[in-house]
Amino acid sequence: MTDGWNARPAPPPANGQPVPPGSPWWSDALADPWRDPYAPTAVVLQNAQSTGGPPPEPVVDPDAPRRSYTPILLICLVTALLAGGLGGTLGYVFAVRGGVATGGGALGATAEDPPASANRAPESLAGVADKVLPSVVTVRVTGAIGSGFVVSENGYVITNDHVVEGADETLSVSFADGSTARAELVGRDHDSDIAVIKVAKSGLTPVDFGNSDSIAVGDPVLAFGSPLALVNTVTAGIVSALDRTIEAGESGSPRYYAAIQTDAAVNQGNSGGPLVDVGGKVIGVNSVIRSVGGTETEAGNIGLAFAIPINQARRVAGDIIDRGKARRTVIGAEVATGGTSTAGARLRSVEPSGPAGAGGLKAGDVITKLDGHVLEDGTDLIALVRKYAPATTVAVEYRRGTKTQNASVRLAADSN
Repeated sequence: MTDGWNARPAPPPANGQPVPPGSPWWSDALADPWRDPYAPTAVVLQNAQSTGGPPPEPVVDPDAPRRSYTPILLICLVTALLAGGLGGTLGYVFAVRGGVATGGGALGATAEDPPASANRAPESLAGVADKVLPSVVTVRVTGAIGSGFVVSENGYVITNDHVVEGADETLSVSFADGSTARAELVGRDHDSDIAVIKVAKSGLTPVDFGNSDSIAVGDPVLAFGSPLALVNTVTAGIVSALDRTIEAGESGSPRYYAAIQTDAAVNQGNSGGPLVDVGGKVIGVNSVIRSVGGTETEAGNIGLAFAIPINQARRVAGDIIDRGKARRTVIGAEVATGGTSTAGARLRSVEPSGPAGAGGLKAGDVITKLDGHVLEDGTDLIALVRKYAPATTVAVEYRRGTKTQNASVRLAADSN
């Protein structure tokens, strides 16, 4: 009996002999080279198809030379630069010629395509400017420059009286297309600040006239002219106020306006140019600006500009063309202006046979309203009366003592 430390295993069975039960040798032990020290050595490669596994990866020689990617990278870089340059060039050409056509048109633009401004809708501000500019002129007088607008095909032009002041044979005009023409003075009216000149050119494009009595505060407007000698200038704004009474001109011979106030930028040189509504119709003649400047040469736009209503300007211009001079509308009374202690226009004297006298007014009466317009002083009455045409009947509210009364007054033309 031993503890088994030196026990020896039983020898393996002979070839072809079955393995007895409980034998330490397994069935294929005779083919196992690790068990059979007498078996020859061999490397056996398994067939991937027979085993069902993936094919073996090819063996790469680590000492073989590698292919360089530098030429490929250079080709890609050069191609990208060429594509970018070509795209930028085409983009610039399209931008200059109007870009890519829309509305089903072909890509790109041709040299025959109209400029972008020609494609603006007629009712847009650009469309209105395009319509009106051919009718606007720059009026050139010795040492001065102003504006005007054509009112007839045969060359009549409306401008301001103060624009043509001092005009001589050097009077001329220039048009939006750069052409120029000689002009002559037809007539002028100091009180209304309206003048008419005749251009030595036919086949002109006249403006369309609007109705200055139908506009309202807040309506958009365009002002045309040559401010500070910058010809063909267009500015935009709104109607800021109506019947704004203005006293302008020299102290010894003032002018009175019941003007259209606008915030469109107007400066020296705009005088005589048209104020136009968004329908392209002229509603006023730009004439006066209000400025913080101490003198006229220092005056500049601060958003306060004033235009003569076109109904008044057109009537005066018609008188100048047809009669050689304008008729001035009067009420037949003398009023106190400036510094009155009471609101309203106090009548200093009344012509018995004049419009006010025929309406029952007397000296000392204070007119507080004319055709619904509230009067602050005599300047308001003069400006508003001149706005109306002769033979117009207006409602008058006046105060006599402590009593308020009403009357109808038929305005008249002066006798001059």
